[in-house]
Amino acid sequence: MTLSSGELLTPAQKELYDWLADYIATHHHSPSIRQMMEGMGLRSPAPIQSRLRHLQQKGWITWQEGQARTLQLIGGIVSGIPVLGAVAAGGLVETFDDVQESLDLNSVLDTRGIFALNVNGDSMVDAHIADGDVVLMEPVHEPSRLKNGTVVSALVPGSGTTLKYFYRTGSLVKLEAANPLYEPIELDADQVVVQGKLLAVWRHV
Repeated sequence: MTLSSGELLTPAQKELYDWLADYIATHHHSPSIRQMMEGMGLRSPAPIQSRLRHLQQKGWITWQEGQARTLQLIGGIVSGIPVLGAVAAGGLVETFDDVQESLDLNSVLDTRGIFALNVNGDSMVDAHIADGDVVLMEPVHEPSRLKNGTVVSALVPGSGTTLKYFYRTGSLVKLEAANPLYEPIELDADQVVVQGKLLAVWRHV
């Protein structure tokens, strides 16, 4: 995926994006909202937040709203990883001698606004998501269309963010763990903000 895959930007959006690219290249971390305001010559955070939302929707950045330091530019990601054969998890198999195919990650990496979260805890261990894993999430713009059983990151005001299976029945939402040690969380739907749905799990070994 390259930057050219993003939708076209307005002049104001491009101004902010170019400024962000220069800042991150110089400082090796993303700026605060206040620093963006100063860089753009603005006195209010509202225009900055609006531009960031549009940059994310158009696929130019990833960003968790309200957490400026989570901002990352999108681009230059490899499109495929060579599949060099099979590895035995039971008996032995023949080793590879040439590259036959590649693992195409475009279906995941080309998702607009994709973001990553570090997993803390073991509540989703039976879904093969362990403490220390990194989950790649796709933003959810229409929570009402989510399928029951989808793994989501959900913000519960006053309690924080959690990774759980999502179920909705009428006006009630149930956030269910993949570990019998954890009780389901049941809330009115208007108390739950679904931030994203699971695309992939990355595990460092």
